[in-house]
Amino acid sequence: MPADFNWAIGGEAGDGIDSTGKIFAQALSRAGRHVFTSKDFASRIRGGYTAYKVRTGVDPVQSVVDRLDVLIALTPRTIDENLDELHEGSVIIYDGERTTMQDVEVPEGMIGLDVPLKGLAEEAGGAIMRNVVALGAACAVADFPIENLDSALQKRFGGKGQAIVDNNKQAARKGQGYVEEEYDHEFDYDLETTDNDYVLLNGDQAIGMGAIAAGCRFYAGYPITPATEVMEYLTGHIEQYGGHVVQAEDELSAINMALGAARAGARSMTATSGPGIDLMAETFGLIATSETPLVICDVMRSGPSTGMPTKQEQGDLNMALFGGHGEIPRFVLAPTSVSECFWKTVEAFNLAEKYNTPVYLLSDLALAVTEQTFPPEAFDMDAVEIDRGKLVDEDSIGEWQNEKGQFKAHAITDDGVSPRAAPGTAGGAHMSTGLEHDELGRRTEDTGMRVEQVDKRNRKVQTARDTEDWSPREFGDPDSSNLVISWGSNEGAMEEAIAFLEEEDIDVRFLSVPYIFPRPDLSDEVAAADTVIVVECNANGQFADLIEHDTLTRVDRVNKYNGVRFKADELAEDIKAALATDQEVEA
Repeated sequence: MPADFNWAIGGEAGDGIDSTGKIFAQALSRAGRHVFTSKDFASRIRGGYTAYKVRTGVDPVQSVVDRLDVLIALTPRTIDENLDELHEGSVIIYDGERTTMQDVEVPEGMIGLDVPLKGLAEEAGGAIMRNVVALGAACAVADFPIENLDSALQKRFGGKGQAIVDNNKQAARKGQGYVEEEYDHEFDYDLETTDNDYVLLNGDQAIGMGAIAAGCRFYAGYPITPATEVMEYLTGHIEQYGGHVVQAEDELSAINMALGAARAGARSMTATSGPGIDLMAETFGLIATSETPLVICDVMRSGPSTGMPTKQEQGDLNMALFGGHGEIPRFVLAPTSVSECFWKTVEAFNLAEKYNTPVYLLSDLALAVTEQTFPPEAFDMDAVEIDRGKLVDEDSIGEWQNEKGQFKAHAITDDGVSPRAAPGTAGGAHMSTGLEHDELGRRTEDTGMRVEQVDKRNRKVQTARDTEDWSPREFGDPDSSNLVISWGSNEGAMEEAIAFLEEEDIDVRFLSVPYIFPRPDLSDEVAAADTVIVVECNANGQFADLIEHDTLTRVDRVNKYNGVRFKADELAEDIKAALATDQEVEA
C-alpha cells in the first residue's frame, strides 16, 4: 500500500469539479490527514477540461506526484488526460449510463467501477448531487469513514438548510452502498484517520489572513485570475477589524486608491496578476518617489499578454525587479509555501513602513490555488510583530521640523529613511509630489538636491541589506557538492524530490530563496559546489541569470514553462539528468 493516497475528479468546467474536490479535501483534513491539492482548469465558465487532485497522507505532503490511485471520470477525456498517472490497480469511477461514457474502455490492469451516479443522486433528491454520490463511492474504495464526509457536507451546504445537507449525506451513502454491494473486490487502500486538528487553506487565503494580521485596513483590487481570492478572503473578514475592501473599476484605479489610503496613514494593499502589474507601473513610480509604504501582490500566471490565465508560471520576476521608468528602490519577496504566504505578507508590510518603500509580494498560481493542511500553530498570531518604522506623533515630530516649524517629510538621513506623519498630526502638514522634491516635498530641479534625494532613496535599500536577515531556507545535505537553488513555490516539490534522489544515493544541498531583492549573497555556496542547478517555472531562467550575475559563475538550469507546476518525482528525474549531463561534460 502506498504511503500516500492520490485522488482526482475530472470533467468539464461547470461540472462542479472545484466544489467536489474541496469537499473531499475538507473531509480528509477533518479526519486528521494531511492534504495537498492541485487544480487544472480552463479559462472559461463552461466547457474545457478541468480537474481537481488531492494527495493525502498521515505524514505531511508538500507536492503533487505522477500517480493517481482513484479517478472520478465525468468525461472520457478525463481518463485520457490522466492516463500517464494511472497505474495497475488504479480505480476509475464513472457513470456508464451517461451518454458520453457508454463506450468507455477502462485501460488494462485498472479497475473500472460503473456507478449510476445520476440515477442514485435522483433517488437521494436530485441529479445535481451526482458528484457527491461519486464521493461516497470513493469512500468505499478507499475504506474511508463516510462520517468524515458528513462534516464536510455540513460545512458546504449548511447555509442552504438541513434538508439539503441530509439529501447530500444520503447521496454519498448511496454511492458507498452501491460499490460495496455490486463490486466484490478487495481494494488496496485503507485511509487511516487521526485525532490531529489541521487548518486547510490556499495561498491567496493565507495572503489575506497575513494582511489582516499585519494590520492592513484598506484593500483595493480588480478581479483577475489567480489573485481574486485575496480580495474574496478579505471581504467579510477585514471589516471585522475596521478595514475596508473596494472593488475598483480597473487596476489603475485600484493601485491609486491603495496609494491614497497609504498616504492617509493606513496599512494598504492591492493584489493582481501580470497584466494588472503592467497597468500599475506608472503609479508604482509615484509610490517610490513619494516614499509611500505600499504592498503590491503579484500572483503570477502564464504570459505574456492574456497568456494562459489559469496556468502556472514564474515569469514576472524581471518585471518586479526592474519594471517602471527611472530607477526605483523597492523590495521583492517571494513566498516559498502556502504558510509562508502568511508570514511573508506580514514581513512585506513591516518592510514597506520601516523603509517607506513599495514592496512586491510575488506569489503564483501554484500557491494561489493549492490548498494545504497545517497545524493551527503554524499561524501563531502572538508571534506577529508590527513595525511601523519612523511614524512620528506630536511628541516626536519636533526633531523633524526646520527652523520655521515645517515638517521635513523627505529629510536627508544617514540610513536613507525619512520620517512619516499621518494626516492630522500636529506640525506634520506637508506635501509630496511625483516631481523631484526637496526635504519639504516641494518641487525642485536643483541638481544638488536631486542627487541627494536619489542617493537617499537608494540608501534605504543598502540599510535594509545590512540590517535585515535575507537568508535562504536550506534543505538536504549541507555538505553535498551538488547545489540546487530555487525561489518561490518550487520549494515543496524540491524538498520531496530530495527524498526521491536519496533513494538512488544522490545527495543534494537545496537553497530555497524567498528574497529576490535584496537577496542573499550565495557566492560562497556556489563556489563550494561542483554542480549548481537553478530550478524555476519560466523559459529563460530569470533567477538563474541573477545567480550568474551575483556569483560570476555559470549554472545549470531546470526550467518548466508548459503551464503546469513541478511535480516532486518529475523534478527528481530532472535534477538527476542535469547532474548526469554535468558529470559527462567534466569527463
